[in-house]
Amino acid sequence: MAKVYVFLADGFEDVEALIPVDVLRRGGVDVITVSTTEFPLVESAHGVNIEADIQFEQGDYSDADLLMLPGGMPGASNLFAHEGVRQALKAHFEAGKKISAICAAPAVVLAPLGILDGRKATCYPGFESELKNAQYTGDLVTVDGNIITAEGPAAAFPYAYELLTQLVNKETSDQIAEGMRFKHLMV
Repeated sequence: MAKVYVFLADGFEDVEALIPVDVLRRGGVDVITVSTTEFPLVESAHGVNIEADIQFEQGDYSDADLLMLPGGMPGASNLFAHEGVRQALKAHFEAGKKISAICAAPAVVLAPLGILDGRKATCYPGFESELKNAQYTGDLVTVDGNIITAEGPAAAFPYAYELLTQLVNKETSDQIAEGMRFKHLMV
């Protein structure tokens, strides 16, 4: 079973975190939400308090198949400010493992760490100037090797289904998308 850690910082975008968590869990992925604050409760950008499964210090991120970053502001900035998150992302990247980020997180977290250097990536419009060493695609979802990026809140479902495809398989992703009535929206 694939394992994913989702890093949550105060100010994260609700749907960018919770839609992928929901879709991945429906697809049989072991998803662990991680508070990067000093408390288990993390406040979203829209004032929703989410109790994370673990606090950052409790995790061993070396066993992850994917590290995932929701966007939102100041959530993405708060993720970048967390030394442990930066170190976990660097180690994961150096090991050639999958990393995903949506909205502001590709530009605010991954780009400054050099993770997007020479890669195709997308992010929330207005942040693309921060992708200095990456090729901005402007797509809803962009996959470049082991790095998956997405544009923003409206991309949360396509992003989640792409992550499920990457971690499990396309058949499972398509079945979950159909069961959640996503497929008929795309006709």
